[in-house]
Amino acid sequence: MSHRGPVRVADRHAFHTLIDARSPAEYALDHIPGAINCPVLDDDERRIVGTIYKQQGAFEARRVGGAMVAANLARHLQTQFADQPASWKPLVYCWRGGMRSGSMVTWLRLVGWDAQQLAGGYKAWRRHVIDRLAELAPQLPLRVICGPTGSAKTRVLQALAARGAQVLDLEACARHRGSVLGAWPGVEQPSQTAFETALLHALEPLDLQRTIYVEAESSKIGRLAVPQPLVQRLRASPCIEIAASVPARLDFLLRDYANLGDDPALLAHQLGLLKELHGKQVIARWQDWAAAGALAPLFAELVALHYDPLYARSQSTHLHQWATRLSLASDDLSAAGIDALAEQLLALG
Repeated sequence: MSHRGPVRVADRHAFHTLIDARSPAEYALDHIPGAINCPVLDDDERRIVGTIYKQQGAFEARRVGGAMVAANLARHLQTQFADQPASWKPLVYCWRGGMRSGSMVTWLRLVGWDAQQLAGGYKAWRRHVIDRLAELAPQLPLRVICGPTGSAKTRVLQALAARGAQVLDLEACARHRGSVLGAWPGVEQPSQTAFETALLHALEPLDLQRTIYVEAESSKIGRLAVPQPLVQRLRASPCIEIAASVPARLDFLLRDYANLGDDPALLAHQLGLLKELHGKQVIARWQDWAAAGALAPLFAELVALHYDPLYARSQSTHLHQWATRLSLASDDLSAAGIDALAEQLLALG
């Protein structure tokens, strides 16, 4: 490639290394998959330069910021870039494809590397993500796996993936199980933008001529919103229901959600969020069970009074092919039972 002109998002795979020149906080919020963070200004430096710009003007901000940029570029040249061969071709981006990535590209080219700048920077990536999700979603050959809470839908998806089936795991992208008690222990959800990046990263390698299995989800998973084109496609797609017995579901929940007993105070707080739906007396009983670590009676009432009624109302409303769904009965949600469900799903085609 020549040194003339920046490149487009679609051309990013032609480079040896993708470099995010933004600050660590910007990178942590979201970044192009595979990019490494080599900031030209760290978070504190970026804040300092911004303050100088507001108080003293552009020249003083450039003078102070230029010294910081030079020091950071020198460090990257001595460390992360030190072993790169003369043939190395990095692609660099910042927020808009402006001065931060431009300064890095200039120095890398002075060394002799064929460095180039991503046109439009991270903002161009965001537009790419939004446009590609909107383009791909209507084409997805989805089969939606339904079932009330405790039906082991996510585990069935994992068993399908282990058998070579194509799977879109929305909860894995969102790092959340989707319900009020669905937070992953010790794991924060990503930003909305990082969630959408993860969705596109999961979708782009899939073969649109083969079935893609996905779990039925609402339009929000935890605090994250599923992009509307994907919600619409999911709701319009054929459904397969896992009709597991209540005892099997409760046994599964006690295994799969056992971590909820590790922090009774947090569990009680989360249950309190349901007070408007179930009233103070019911919530107080549930919170007492949470404090005592009595998960069996707690889960039994949550299933009977909260999750199952919610499921009954929502499926026919939100899933357009609910009336013609296929159903797979199960009294066993052990590892063997989940494997058997995955085999039955694959046999349906």
